[in-house]
Amino acid sequence: MTTTADTTTATVTRRLGSPALRRGAWLAFALFWSAFAVVECVRHGWPATLLALAFLVLPDLTFLVALDEAPRMAKGQLPPRAVPYYNALHRALVPFTLAVAYAAFPLDWPPAFAALCGWLAHISYDRVLGYGLRTKEGYQRG
Repeated sequence: MTTTADTTTATVTRRLGSPALRRGAWLAFALFWSAFAVVECVRHGWPATLLALAFLVLPDLTFLVALDEAPRMAKGQLPPRAVPYYNALHRALVPFTLAVAYAAFPLDWPPAFAALCGWLAHISYDRVLGYGLRTKEGYQRG
């Protein structure tokens, strides 16, 4: 007797948990990295403060890459030319890996770590607010 396997495949989602749970976790990360950035800024003065604030804002300035195309885009759409830059600066793995490298190697410039904390806080707050990576057309990924 032979059996045939069902040819239909179930769609596997990559996201775990409910949206509220994910946003709650991102909020915890955002508050952690914000607090860490503040501690670094207080301990290391204005250079750390300037870099933390700069990297808190920098990821959203990627739209400047294609500012001339913005008027022709739909509401909420990022110009496709800016998407690779936007996505690169909105992946948490990039600054987190750099922060681990900063801790693991003999690097000693605290403003750089404060900048990474600001960058991670930015990404975390974006996820809390429902903003994530973009499709190649420039729309929010679903």
